[in-house]
Amino acid sequence: MPGTITPLPILLEEEDRKAYEKLQIPKTIVVRYGYLRQIAELPYDGTAKPGCGSKVVIRTGRGVELAEMLTTTCPNSGCAKSVSRKQMLQYIENSGGKEYPFTTSGKVLRVATIEDLNEQARLDARKPQIIQRTKTLIAQMGLAMRLVEVELLLGGERIVFYYTAEQWVDFRELVKRLASEYQTRIEMHQVNAREEARLVADYEKCGQHCCCKQFLKVLKPVSMKSAKIQKATLDPMKISGRCGRLMCCLRYEDATYEELRKRLPHRKSLVETPDGVGLVMETQILTQLVLVQVGSGAPAAYPVEDIRVLSDQEAAAYRAQQREAAQQASSPAWGGASRSSGKQGQRPASARPSQPAKAGRPTPDLAQASATPAEPAASSDDHSDSVGSSGGYSSGGYKGQATASVDSVEGQPGQARKKRRRRRRRRRGGEAGQQGGGSASGQGSGPTPPTGPADGD
Repeated sequence: MPGTITPLPILLEEEDRKAYEKLQIPKTIVVRYGYLRQIAELPYDGTAKPGCGSKVVIRTGRGVELAEMLTTTCPNSGCAKSVSRKQMLQYIENSGGKEYPFTTSGKVLRVATIEDLNEQARLDARKPQIIQRTKTLIAQMGLAMRLVEVELLLGGERIVFYYTAEQWVDFRELVKRLASEYQTRIEMHQVNAREEARLVADYEKCGQHCCCKQFLKVLKPVSMKSAKIQKATLDPMKISGRCGRLMCCLRYEDATYEELRKRLPHRKSLVETPDGVGLVMETQILTQLVLVQVGSGAPAAYPVEDIRVLSDQEAAAYRAQQREAAQQASSPAWGGASRSSGKQGQRPASARPSQPAKAGRPTPDLAQASATPAEPAASSDDHSDSVGSSGGYSSGGYKGQATASVDSVEGQPGQARKKRRRRRRRRRGGEAGQQGGGSASGQGSGPTPPTGPADGD
């Protein structure tokens, strides 16, 4: 008849029924229970064949409560997703080892019925009233604690209160008041910021369930070093999770980032690229690119496979070569007069700066002094300048110390010029001090001694 809806046949119904009959009854079941989502492997002796995700009723050290079936540890039993016990223990070892919340104490009583689910829903409906009443009592007693969540077990053996506190809290009076009102055992469980997010958080900024609530069982602290390596920014709003701490994904991704980071060269190191030797300016861990500046051009990005880090010896040799080339480019040419003298780097006498005459002493003739043989070196007390046979200046010293001649610094115009200027300023200052001291001393000690040439000059 036109306009009627014909139901579609249920496909493979007979095949599914036959496959279910072939399955064996599991002897052990791995379940997840409690608000902290603990894991347990418990024995099972029922007649039903539950599958992954089925609700079961279990008995643990806390009492009778609902749990969710994860898998079975018996091969070819329960469902096709069963794992061996060896695989399960290996997973626990990789996920935290001894710190992993795993236990084997308890038992699976039965597969949860509709009555069990309705009873649990009725108990959960009382939670808002219990939370409000508990917060009122905490405020009246002035306790430094904050209530996070309340868990009511299916069997009614106890009520678990989860709270946070900065320090130890004496809640004995609170427990007595709660036990008298609800006529059951009261358990107070203190949690930290990460465990609080596991209890109340839902989705993270990535769009997925919070890792601590979905699969991450061992909540370890995360260091700021991991955040610096993995993130280009340290904005707390971008690297913090629902708990206000650094995101857990920074920790379990740290090993991959560390392995990729080791393949990249350090900043300011010398590398060889297809375009020549350059300096590393920046690196990118995920893309494995290196930003290198070759010569005076703009920096360019190279894959890490196309570059080679220079060894210490090669880098030292390259830097020395660059320094030598820079010095040669900045050194001035002294003209033909210096070349005709037969000595490289020696400036002609006419190009040398004239030395100021000391008080009471004649200025030496540079041309005549350069042609005469060298005289014996003056003592440290004589502050007069002498000229050697090589034509270079040599000073008797400032404050009794010998200074370098001009010829010794001819190949370094930049630094040598500064040194000569500093020596001239010091020499002029010393001469002015000597003149002033002589005039001052002469006022009270008789005539000033002659300042002419010393004996034997």
